[in-house]
Amino acid sequence: MSHPIAFPPGGAAPLDLEVTWNNGTDLEEPPAQIHYLGKHTVVIRQSLRTSAEAPFVVLLFGNERAFLLDTGDERDPSVWPLRPIIDELASSWLSSHPREGYGLTVAHTHAHTDHTAGDTQFTDRPRTTLVAAEVDDVREFFGLDDWPNGSATVDLGGRRLEVVPSPGHHESAISVLDPYSGFLFSGDTIYPGRLYVPDMEAFLATIDRLAELSKSGEISHVLGCHIELDCDGRDYPLGAREHPMEVSPFMPAGRLVAIRDAARTVADSPGVHWFDGFVIYNGYRFRDQVGLVLRSWRSRLRSSSGWDISQSTSISRPDAKMLDGRSVYPDHRE
Repeated sequence: MSHPIAFPPGGAAPLDLEVTWNNGTDLEEPPAQIHYLGKHTVVIRQSLRTSAEAPFVVLLFGNERAFLLDTGDERDPSVWPLRPIIDELASSWLSSHPREGYGLTVAHTHAHTDHTAGDTQFTDRPRTTLVAAEVDDVREFFGLDDWPNGSATVDLGGRRLEVVPSPGHHESAISVLDPYSGFLFSGDTIYPGRLYVPDMEAFLATIDRLAELSKSGEISHVLGCHIELDCDGRDYPLGAREHPMEVSPFMPAGRLVAIRDAARTVADSPGVHWFDGFVIYNGYRFRDQVGLVLRSWRSRLRSSSGWDISQSTSISRPDAKMLDGRSVYPDHRE
């Protein structure tokens, strides 16, 4: 057995943030793209060719066990071979850092299928704890008795993660702070794209907690589970299988405060609200959902690739109102 690894806050720096993610434009791209932020921190993206959601999953190594956050949007391992990928990554890590009885915890940012579909690949994996994704299971496993208040610590063996209840997008949502890498893994609560908020009251409480957490100085970057905007701030149609010119998924810690301030401004205004780097869907209004679907159909009809830039919505429209320098549409309509 090798010597214990130290995981102090900020100890993973410098991180490798320079990565060009596969974006579906190559018909032959592999089902997964693997990127090492650091030698103990791995980000994996499911291909747009296997899922229009193209979710990110994260693998964190500690001295005693690894932690896998989310399992992707496909059950079939022949399409999305997450289990073999995780096994290979763990084997490689253990070859450099030998340990006996090394375990794996599999948890989820929330219970939507595009984050849990790969669970079945891990049900028979040795030394693996699979945490169910519903709110009662999450509360019990992490010891979050005062849900959604408070937080919980997960110790991977020297690498301590902070689990923060984050309902608003989904009642069982969590965010995970890894002080060692400086990353907050925010699931579908925060990412560069359409933030669907069916429960604005819970979302406001969540984003207040996360913004307050950012004051600790332990957060350098935020990583959500999707990319839905291009570099010009346009969103891709729902279901698009190609995302040319994607914006980086690595967001600065300041994005937490920006989203908090934006959410407070639109909390009493149901509908679609555009800001620089994100869009807030306040409530699930029927006309907003129909608009997404119709736009998706139009783009598929107009482009065999499934994405038509002429049908993307730009945040730079001249009728936009401004909030602290950020464009916003109080009641966006197609």
